[in-house]
Amino acid sequence: MAEEKKKITVIKKVYVEAPSHHGGAWKVAFADFMTAMMCFFLVMWLLNQSEEVKAQVASYFTGPSMLEHEFTSYGAELTLEKLFLDLVNEPLKAFQDFMQPADFTPNLLGMGSKRIILAQIAEELGPMAKGIKIESDKITFEINDKYLFKQGTAEPSVQFVNVMTRIEALTKGLDNGTIDVTSTLFLESVANNDPSLAKSVSENRLDLVKNKIKATLEHGTVDVVGNSQLKKLTRRVDGGPTGSIQFEISQKEVPGKRKPRAIEQAFGEKIEGADVYDDFVKRLSQDQNKNKKSRKK
Repeated sequence: MAEEKKKITVIKKVYVEAPSHHGGAWKVAFADFMTAMMCFFLVMWLLNQSEEVKAQVASYFTGPSMLEHEFTSYGAELTLEKLFLDLVNEPLKAFQDFMQPADFTPNLLGMGSKRIILAQIAEELGPMAKGIKIESDKITFEINDKYLFKQGTAEPSVQFVNVMTRIEALTKGLDNGTIDVTSTLFLESVANNDPSLAKSVSENRLDLVKNKIKATLEHGTVDVVGNSQLKKLTRRVDGGPTGSIQFEISQKEVPGKRKPRAIEQAFGEKIEGADVYDDFVKRLSQDQNKNKKSRKK
């Protein structure tokens, strides 16, 4: 009997490959093309806008944010202090300032924190500023006249322009405020202790300082007032100041608007050993808990 032939099963596997792609380089090129087109139409739109709109757009793209400005000027700790105080008192305005380009001079009275204001005055005037006092709605300081005028005269000193530029950095961004300037002169500093001459020198000094400040104000809601006064020396010091220029910057209430925000200290006591961020978060929590307890009582 013939042996039966063994059947051989053949399995054929067919692999179907997807069409090969050409890579994703075209996506990058297309994205660059769309970006270029967007820039082109933006430029075309800007060419038809007013100079004011062009300036606003330019300041947005070139000016650092308010937060960047404060980190640069005061350091992380002071910046966080102001940020937390702003968030507690004026959350909507704090968010607006966070996003808004710093194309303007900060309002000294609107900084909210006594430490921030003190740091700003120290940064601009250094040891020249004397008698600094910061209250809830008022800032006062004075500068010896030797930094601004020649002895016994209303003639500007060689430092006058530089010192006034530093003072103007504190005043030009004010809004809804009053700047009260007082020119004080010692009677003995003028020739022959002449009262009429001393009065004239003091008044001329006052006018010069007031006009310099007025010329740089960015807002028309600020009043610049002042007066002059004469004093007698109780003890003569050779080479010492012969008078002073005092500055009182105060908030002005505007009818129909919310009462100006008070200048205050940071809430709570500093927590030793905590980093800057954790410190302010904990202090904020403690302050809120205290407020809740006081409201329940």
